[in-house]
Amino acid sequence: MRIHIGESDKWHGKPLHEAIVELPQGRLFRGDGAARGWRVWRLERLSHGPAARLSQDLPIIVEVIESTERIDGILPRLDQMIEGGLITLEKVRVILYRAAKK
Repeated sequence: MRIHIGESDKWHGKPLHEAIVELPQGRLFRGDGAARGWRVWRLERLSHGPAARLSQDLPIIVEVIESTERIDGILPRLDQMIEGGLITLEKVRVILYRAAKK
């Protein structure tokens, strides 16, 4: 699952991407992360104001690798949290997963 939101998006005063990654109730995902980007993902942002304003609210992509059942279970909560954004679902074939050695 990929969640496309803005850097300035909040959930109860906290950055939305952090709130998504830290979802409560034992809904921690096996693989998740957030990436800050420079590409504009919402076309309506291009038509409202100068390009300088775009750089103040860069897109954030939260990517989650999890089972279909767990993704389906969290979608209603994400619907409550995300005021404006995009969620996509893709099937993933995991080639390698290895925890970092410490």
